[in-house]
Amino acid sequence: MTRPLALLLALCCGLLATTAAAHKASDAFLYLDNRGATATLRVDVALRDIALLTSLDSNRDGQVTGAELRSARSAIIAAVTDTVRIEDVRGSSCTLRGASWGLSRHSDGAYAAGRWHIQCPQGESPGRLTYNLLFDRDPLHRGLIQVIRQDGEQLAVLSPDQRHLALTGARPSAIGVFASFVQQGVIHLLLGLDHLLFLLVLILPATFRQRPAREGGLRARLSGLVWVVTAFTVAHSITLALAALDIVRLPVPWVELVIAFSIAVAAINTVWPFLGKKTWKLAFGFGLVHGFGFASVLAELTSGLSGKTLALAGFNLGVELGQLAVLLVTFPLLYLLAGHRLYRRAAVPMVVLGVCGMSVFWMLERAGAL
Repeated sequence: MTRPLALLLALCCGLLATTAAAHKASDAFLYLDNRGATATLRVDVALRDIALLTSLDSNRDGQVTGAELRSARSAIIAAVTDTVRIEDVRGSSCTLRGASWGLSRHSDGAYAAGRWHIQCPQGESPGRLTYNLLFDRDPLHRGLIQVIRQDGEQLAVLSPDQRHLALTGARPSAIGVFASFVQQGVIHLLLGLDHLLFLLVLILPATFRQRPAREGGLRARLSGLVWVVTAFTVAHSITLALAALDIVRLPVPWVELVIAFSIAVAAINTVWPFLGKKTWKLAFGFGLVHGFGFASVLAELTSGLSGKTLALAGFNLGVELGQLAVLLVTFPLLYLLAGHRLYRRAAVPMVVLGVCGMSVFWMLERAGAL
């Protein structure tokens, strides 16, 4: 086996090894109301993320009961108050005083929800929020925050590289909000390893070296790839908008299950085109489902806010830019490797087999959440 082909297989095996735990991104939701005399902060953290901070299943039976959750209440509150810091306009620390605590439900399951009054020295207003929850355990975690101020609403995404948020002064411009969500769209696509594998198996047929007289040369393959990418883009843009604007909502566990199934189907169709060789139709059909997967984060963050259209546009553009970056890197590499004799006979079947195995693993894993 030639060195480039061996490198391809090594890279694919490494990618598959790192995708075993691919799932919906880890997110916490923060809602800060800074309009009244006393500001309030609500923080919703997924129970699956709470389990990284403190033990919830004390009897290890695989189920978290109400009693177990109540017993962990103090640990959950401490985990939030120790990692969320608010300062007033002068830089002095404010105090979070608990007002209520309970459970909330987002599209992907149950969350522990706490609501606090923010008390700053000498009655000053909150000036800055610093967020550090889970970043030391999960660098892919994000804090999605809504801020309601006297002069309007504010959306932001808190990450290991952006842990601070100003709560006073001029609100971020429309361009700033748009750019922020473009960035998050790119990140969401690049971290969505199941979506990346789907794109990989969709573009594989375009790399196969066919006889020019029968199938056309490079130009025909590029033309076919453009149709595939366009179909996937149009489809998931439609459902991303429908879901994010709360027009159509589907249960996230079922969406994630169908996404895993679509990867296996697309992979099998690569070597055995039982759905036909026009993969743009396959891309469009399953792209509709993938759009709901992209929307699972955005819909929660922008619910009820007037800026959701701008956020949606930026997020969708970011997804497309991330997708384009993947294609620009992947297709030329695969096209060059396709000239090797063992590419289609050995490398592609091994990649397809690995992708199918990973998809089945995801389906079994996600079926358990139904």
